[in-house]
Amino acid sequence: MGRDIAAGTGVPHEDESKAARDEATRSDPIPNAEFERPTFVVGLGASAGGLEALERFFQNVPLDTGWAFVVVQHLSPDFKSLMDELLARRTKLPIHRVEDGMAVAANSIYLIPAQKNMVLSGGKLLLTDQDKSDTLKLPIDMFFRSLAQDLGPHAIGIVLSGTGSDGSRGVRELHKAGGLVVVQDKESAAFDGMPRSAADTGLADIVDCPERLPARILRFIEDPAAAALEVDEAPEPENEMSVILGLLRNRCHIDFSVYKPSTVGRRIDRRINLARCQDIEAYIRRLHDDPSEVDALFRDILVEVTQFFRDTKAFHHLEQEVIPRLVEQTRSQDGIRVWTPGCATGQEAYSLAILFRECMRQRKKSLDVKIFASDVHQQSLEVGSTGVY
Repeated sequence: MGRDIAAGTGVPHEDESKAARDEATRSDPIPNAEFERPTFVVGLGASAGGLEALERFFQNVPLDTGWAFVVVQHLSPDFKSLMDELLARRTKLPIHRVEDGMAVAANSIYLIPAQKNMVLSGGKLLLTDQDKSDTLKLPIDMFFRSLAQDLGPHAIGIVLSGTGSDGSRGVRELHKAGGLVVVQDKESAAFDGMPRSAADTGLADIVDCPERLPARILRFIEDPAAAALEVDEAPEPENEMSVILGLLRNRCHIDFSVYKPSTVGRRIDRRINLARCQDIEAYIRRLHDDPSEVDALFRDILVEVTQFFRDTKAFHHLEQEVIPRLVEQTRSQDGIRVWTPGCATGQEAYSLAILFRECMRQRKKSLDVKIFASDVHQQSLEVGSTGVY
């Protein structure tokens, strides 16, 4: 797992005040007189190469943001983590090793223990033992989901260096709850698996190097409209972007000019790399000469954000109010027609089918219900048509 978790590995040997270090890394509960609830809770997910990213991040975090920072890292059970001591060299924020039931306070850092899963509930960090028989451990996804459920728009999730895809499912939940999704740019990540997977969801509000993330987040919170105009990576020149969008519009009949520029720009950059083009001018020539590449870019830009019963409140209203009324008022010789536009891979359509079937079963009524699902993305429709998830 590298120097970020191995005991004695990569630790400088300069003499330091042990008392100062112990004070900085105390895990005692904060006295009530000093306790301040955070305005935002920032979850940071990291794995291989994550120590360097965390150091660069916290070195640039102001001491008075009012936020709480919770670090969820993949930790080896075989080594003692030195994360608290190493981060204490980069920040004066108090650092706590999480104990079950610990409340999160403003301007503090919290570190997950090894072999534990952690969730946030009611402003407190709750720990459970990891299932040793479970080979696929996704503690970042688990924490991000709880963060979204507990705080909604006051949740911030940051995906830093690491292998695999842990965090990418969690950022979908954060986005759905109105939270802020932040991702380390792949160029600055020692291991880009996790950042790349999170960025590929198309839901990242900010993509940048770790040292620039604190300032970017502050600006986003203070003025979301202005911050949204910031590009996450070097923008394509406007005339070149217009040419690409024009090619997409002419072939695919979709106008992407109203899409978030940074999202479209990242997808174009990805296709440039995959097409092995030297620069954007070469890529434009490729688009002119190869219609299949226009199709590939089109597919990349259309990010699928869907799941079964995704909008909980809306589906609850449908289940309790809308569908029962339709079923009760429709005669057996008549039918019910339902349309789900922009269905992506179809989970929404099948969710509706489940609700209708359950409602008819409960009322012992048989009706002809047809559900139509449409989307501009052909491959998504093919997945939905199979009905296998």
